[in-house]
Amino acid sequence: MTDRYESVVEEALSTLQVAREQVLREISAYPAPISGCDAQFNQLLSDRTRIANAIQALETTPFIPTPRMLEPGTSLESR
Repeated sequence: MTDRYESVVEEALSTLQVAREQVLREISAYPAPISGCDAQFNQLLSDRTRIANAIQALETTPFIPTPRMLEPGTSLESR
């Protein structure tokens, strides 16, 4: 089995981290908005959340139930 997909996932994670830094820089350099009235600023906040969620999804190992482990942290006894 090749680890090609793993390198693509790592590249995606790296790209998302760069995007997060760019969005954070834009947010910190943005002139003070009128709360709730600045569409561009609100879009930056939305993008920051979407990027953070994507990073978390790539960094988190999802739980896949199997017959031997139906819930996270549990398993059936082997006899």
